[in-house]
Order: sequence, then C-alpha cells, then structure tokens
Amino acid sequence: MRIILSAAISADGYLDSYGGDRLILSSPEDWRAIYALRAECDAILVGAETLRQDNPSLVIRNPKLRKKRLAEGRSADIMKVTVSGSGDLDPALKFFTEGQGEKVIFTTGMLSGELGEVATIVSRPELTANVILMALQKMGVKTLMVEGGSRVLSMFLAERVWDEFRLGVAPVFVADERAARLVLDGDYPPMKLVKTERLGQTAVLHFENRTQYRIDCVQISRAMHNASMATPVNERYRVGAVIVAGDKIFDGYTGENDPLNHAEEEAIAKALAAGVDLKGATMYSTIEPCSMRRSKPVSCAQLIIEHGFGRVVFALSEPDNFARCKSEQLLSEAGIEVIELPEFADEVFALNRHIVGK
Repeated sequence: MRIILSAAISADGYLDSYGGDRLILSSPEDWRAIYALRAECDAILVGAETLRQDNPSLVIRNPKLRKKRLAEGRSADIMKVTVSGSGDLDPALKFFTEGQGEKVIFTTGMLSGELGEVATIVSRPELTANVILMALQKMGVKTLMVEGGSRVLSMFLAERVWDEFRLGVAPVFVADERAARLVLDGDYPPMKLVKTERLGQTAVLHFENRTQYRIDCVQISRAMHNASMATPVNERYRVGAVIVAGDKIFDGYTGENDPLNHAEEEAIAKALAAGVDLKGATMYSTIEPCSMRRSKPVSCAQLIIEHGFGRVVFALSEPDNFARCKSEQLLSEAGIEVIELPEFADEVFALNRHIVGK
C-alpha cells in the first residue's frame, strides 16, 4: 500500500491557531494540488479531533477529477476513514453526510446506534498505524492519504509506516504554545527531502521514507500479492517470495512453474537465469523458508545460504503442520540477518486457511 502523509503548517510549526475560526495555511494553488492528489487515492484518513473542529467533507468536487476516477473504474468519491477511541462523533458531520464513498470508523470500543448506520465500524483492542493499514488493505485500499491532525500524523511517523510526506509551509506565524503543533512528543527518524516547490505563497516540501523497515513492509506486501496467486493445495502452503538484489527484483510463488517448487526457489531460479549475483541480496517470504522438505533434497534455507544472501525477511514462522522448521536458527548461524514482521501474520493465515484453518 502506498501511504501519503499531507499537512500544512505555519512558519513556526503549528497546524492551526488556538481557538476561533480555522486558520487557512494553504494557498489556493496549494489546495488545487491537494485536491488532485486526493483524487489519486483510494482512501483518506483524518483524526476524530479534526472532524470535530473543522467538520471537513473530504469530498472530491471537481467534475473533471470525478469523471477521471469514473473512467478508471473507481467510485467518484474516495473512502473516508477516521480514528476515534471514544467514538464521540456526531453522525451529522459532513464526513458522514456528504459524498458517496464508504465511511469507516476505527475504534477501540463497540459503537452502535446512529454511527453504525452511517459508517462501517472497525473495532480493535489497540489502534496503531499498522493495525489500521492491515484492515484497510483487506478492504482493497491501495493508496491512502493521511491528513492528520497531530495525533494521527505522529502515529504514522513514529511507526515509520509511510512512503511520502507532503508538507506545506505558510509564511505566517502562530506563536501560541496552546495551538496544535505538527507532531506530538516522540521518537521520529530523519526524513529524506526529495523536492521543493512554490505554489502561490505556500512552500511545499516533499519527503520520502527511506527507512529499512518501510522498505521491508513494501516488499512483504508484494510477497503477499505473489502468494495470493498460488493455488490452494492441501499438501502445501500458499507462499509468496520477492528477491531484492541491488536494483533488480524477482518474484515467485508456490508451484508457479512446477508443482513441487517453493516460492523462494522460483524467485532464485529467475534471478540466476538473469545472471544476477545473489551475494548480499535480501529474500522476502510470507512464511519462514523451509529447513527440510520431502519433495527435494535441498531446502530453501540451504539455497539461501549457498547463494550468499545477506538478509531474510518473513511474516510468519512456519507452522508445525508438515515439519518443525529450524530455518531461523540455520540462517542466523550462517551469518544471515533474519527479520520477522509478525504484523503481517494474520494475512498469511488468511491465505492458508485450507491448512491452518483445519
């Protein structure tokens, strides 16, 4: 999923003034660019406090943008998403009453009554950026725009789950410590500035997230897509793999070219056929690579070691349905960095209900 953060601040770092009417920080030219970017997305997410204070409609009103979305086979309006721990939201807000797109509320409680009639309620014991993203991905969201406020932006920035950050800076000062700042206190990694532009009186800074964690999440998501193409068979898991070797990427999934082939060896075979040296490469797999197998003499873990991979990233340790896997230990002992991303485990289980659901 592509995740775009968007915000506008004063020159001294505030999202708004304190009290009174909303402080408009974006120039008309900047707003036009924001509306066009929204129209490229599948969903937009804002915090509940933003809804209460600003009552935005978040509807695409430009007829050309709506026509373009319809021509692409999408709904004219994007999905609208908010996060509210308390569920204290007025169903008469424009967020719920305007636009034809689906409305979604993430909450830690159980909401009912009028809100349940105007929105889809998603309840989770804990609300994190990763929890929200996993749920939205299952709803078919491929591009998400996150517009804040402070709490929501801080959550995504701190968890490092974003790809692009579009930050508009207005030539005004708020100079009031009671006003909302861009982010809350926390631990945030450095960002990479990739472009600047002037839109009217707004300076727009474009940042990219180049942290390894975000890169790993993107490639595991790609591996999940590969796994979805594997045919469910009772004797094997549906596994997807991705190899990143320098600027080369190779995909594979279980049984892609041979019913006996595992996803990892499918991807390795493609890389070798292309003449790529796999020394130091990263193997991404939805399930921990096998350490033993009945169908062939060489396991995926052995192949990874023999070809000199530098890293292995997987979403789920192999369940004990067929064998007791020891790949993590074998790979680590061979000097290969092993990373597990358990936040993707539920998706792996969903792809393999034909085995783990029994």
